[in-house]
Amino acid sequence: MEARARRRRLVGVLSLITALCTLSACSGATTDSGGAAATGPKIRLAVGIDAAYAPFFTADAKGLWRKHGLNVELVQFGRGGEAVDAIAGGQVQMAASSDSTTIAQFPQNPGLRALMVYQESGRYLKVVTGSKIANPAQIKKMAVVPGLSELAATRFLESKKIDVKSVKFVTADPPEIPALMQKNEVDAYVLWEPWPAKGVELGGKVLEPTGAYGLAYQQWLITGQQWLSGNEAVAVKVAKALEEATGLVESDPAGAAEATKKAAKVPTEQTLTAIKEIDFKVRDIAAADLKGYESTAAWYASTGKVKSKPDVTASVLQGWVTAKVKGTG
Repeated sequence: MEARARRRRLVGVLSLITALCTLSACSGATTDSGGAAATGPKIRLAVGIDAAYAPFFTADAKGLWRKHGLNVELVQFGRGGEAVDAIAGGQVQMAASSDSTTIAQFPQNPGLRALMVYQESGRYLKVVTGSKIANPAQIKKMAVVPGLSELAATRFLESKKIDVKSVKFVTADPPEIPALMQKNEVDAYVLWEPWPAKGVELGGKVLEPTGAYGLAYQQWLITGQQWLSGNEAVAVKVAKALEEATGLVESDPAGAAEATKKAAKVPTEQTLTAIKEIDFKVRDIAAADLKGYESTAAWYASTGKVKSKPDVTASVLQGWVTAKVKGTG
């Protein structure tokens, strides 16, 4: 009787394990929503944590990675430069990053490749000044984040005929910057949302968007040449999923905001505002874009932040979407 009891207990345990596996534990892990398991090799894709990355979170929420035969894990970073470094270090295979931030990385990471533009705007980044600043000429300290923020601050000062060398740049992380301005430790900054709105909450004011002085940014999908050489078909699938996702962001802002809130804890209103201010669309990097890229590369070289002027033409793949993505299955 004791032996029969042990056998019954064993059968019960095995039945429980089988049931659990059937429900979830034995299915493939993926960040895609939905019940079906992801397919294909795991792709780690680096993104940021603000509303500008809504297409990636939307692709997750709507199961678009899986629809295109992908197994994508989104890895969130606080700074675009960290995401770029993660490609060079092999931690991720692809990343989303601004053009200016990535260009600074080309000299030390010549294998980086920019595949396409998936968003652009001259309205999303804004100049914020403290309550005591009545005129830009009064600015003596500006908080900056290396990369796009610092470039935008430089171009702002130049547009106002202010000697850039007369203003001290204070490097900080985005969440710290509005408080630095409130405490009068800096006079101004140029950042993407939600940090301009946070600055206004703390007594500052938005002076103008970067487009008012001729600066627009782009966000690229980037990867490394070594990975791309053996996985271009996979990269094409990622591009096609993002093409669909950017369309959904534009056509269904509420759905994109919900996905972004769930994935990155971004309040709904922030994402809805961002969608109004950003043009989300997958497109080729074109010859017309190169002038702006070359200007950014020359700025990095002039500041001594890089040892040599970044080789933009070797690192951006013009026409990749048209050549590789359009008309493919």
